[in-house]
Amino acid sequence: MKARILFILMILFSISLYSQQSNFGIGLMVGEPTGLSGKYWVSESNAFAAGIGGHFVGPNDGLSIHLDYLYHIDNTIQTNFRFPLYYGFGARIRTESNKFGLGFRGVGGILFYPDSVPIDIFIEMVPVFKLLPKTNLEIDLSLGVRYFFN
Repeated sequence: MKARILFILMILFSISLYSQQSNFGIGLMVGEPTGLSGKYWVSESNAFAAGIGGHFVGPNDGLSIHLDYLYHIDNTIQTNFRFPLYYGFGARIRTESNKFGLGFRGVGGILFYPDSVPIDIFIEMVPVFKLLPKTNLEIDLSLGVRYFFN
């Protein structure tokens, strides 16, 4: 059993460097919302990101689903590590007190790509212009990590 676990860990940690910028990744996010996060790269600098989870801040808890299109800017922060910035736009569907909510998202964030494992760690701030059930401006803030498959 220990040999199998060691073998699996060796495979996971030997996946090629920078594999975070290709294919599909899935992970967890905490904050507003808290739940599952996914990302699918469509080019070297563009990706779709989606999330499904709950929102717990304020009196109205419920389900939140979003889909964003992201643009990534590499080499904006000069360090030995990779910290790309990203921005984009998307939409959010949210239930609030058994009411349907719809809003447009403006996404801004920063990523960290560790060299040894195919993950990204992200923090993002997202102004959301709510259209339904009433017009309002909200801010979502999430911290998360995703594992990328080759």
